Amino acid sequence: MPGAPVDNNVTERMLKMSILHRKNSLHYRTARGAYVGDLFMSLIQICRANDANPFVYLLAVVRNPKAVIADPGLWMPWNYPKQESKARTG
Repeated sequence: MPGAPVDNNVTERMLKMSILHRKNSLHYRTARGAYVGDLFMSLIQICRANDANPFVYLLAVVRNPKAVIADPGLWMPWNYPKQESKARTG
């Protein structure tokens, strides 16, 4: 297919992070702790896949709880920069 990448490095890097997380998650004390760790790992990987800084994204979500609750879809990692700029100006 024209324009298709010759390699699959992006996917392989994401899988490597998941495997490292799986290895490190053996040390969770509770099932709830493992669930929260998996949730954060998932959010971090989604941010990285969408060229968003995970720390800045999570901080923006925490700082704008009313806006996030009102319309969570607009605050997904691929949409949040637009929403954060609106929240700052509005």
